[in-house]
Amino acid sequence: MGFRMRKSFKVAPGVRLNVSKSGFGASVGGKGGRYSVHSSGRRTVSAGSGLIPGVYYQQSVGGGRSGRAQAPSQVPAKAPKPGLFAPKGEKELYNAIKAQNVGAIRAVGDAHPDFRLSSYSLAGLMLLDDDSAQAKSLLTTVFEAGGEPARDAFVTKYLATRIELPIAAGVSAALPVSRDAIGLALAELRQEDGDLPGAIDVVERLEPSTYTAVSLAELYLLADRPDEVIELTESVTNEDDATAILLVFRGAAFRRQGFHDAAHETLKEALRSRSRAAPIRHLAFSERADNYLAQGKKAMARKDLERILAEDSDYEGVRERLADL
Repeated sequence: MGFRMRKSFKVAPGVRLNVSKSGFGASVGGKGGRYSVHSSGRRTVSAGSGLIPGVYYQQSVGGGRSGRAQAPSQVPAKAPKPGLFAPKGEKELYNAIKAQNVGAIRAVGDAHPDFRLSSYSLAGLMLLDDDSAQAKSLLTTVFEAGGEPARDAFVTKYLATRIELPIAAGVSAALPVSRDAIGLALAELRQEDGDLPGAIDVVERLEPSTYTAVSLAELYLLADRPDEVIELTESVTNEDDATAILLVFRGAAFRRQGFHDAAHETLKEALRSRSRAAPIRHLAFSERADNYLAQGKKAMARKDLERILAEDSDYEGVRERLADL
């Protein structure tokens, strides 16, 4: 990757916050690609198939080309650390992050209101996997306060970090520590608790974007609100992974309303490109199989389910569905 860190810890699925004597950094990604950034301004990117369309960052390796958007302008030229006269909360938060102590990170926010936005945001994201209840409490506090962590002085000075958050099958968003990241993570936690109205409320209050549309369409579908799914996905065409899964949700919504021909045409468009991420294609085949079954076309349903089986023999429920046929 071009640089190594002595210490790192997971902030959220797919991202690690790295700490070394020269500053903070982060690496994001998995098989499809990995992006690494350090507070000194040094960046590396390794990209392959499966990168998420709709969310872009600067790509710079040894002075090479840039991507379709600039990297965060707040990345300093030199690794910073709190000065002698820095506020006590700033020093404590810096040291808590360097010590990888999530409890201490939260405690800074408890004791120093001026650093609550940055400390609660980071602690909440760090606790997503380990303590979902505390993560939800912290992220709710941040979200309801209405601030923008991405513009927080501590975050812009020290945390040149991007969080990779899974949005739906095959789609993730690489985001800075921001209101969007907080909202999407909070919506996921509420969804896991069975609070679909609460999850929908959070996403509806975010700025419209590709990834919020994907999250919202899935939530509307889970809440059995097909009309909203269809309205949200109007005029979508298969341009990338995000639009492909929006079409899958749209097809599922049409099927639930009994419009099987409309569902078939929509799912056909979702499957038009074989380059889309496998989880998205498999979900499209699964939905189309359900649509065929609703029309009594068992042979066609079986064909789509076997397509999934051929590519992923462990796909959840596919063997049982084939056995039922």
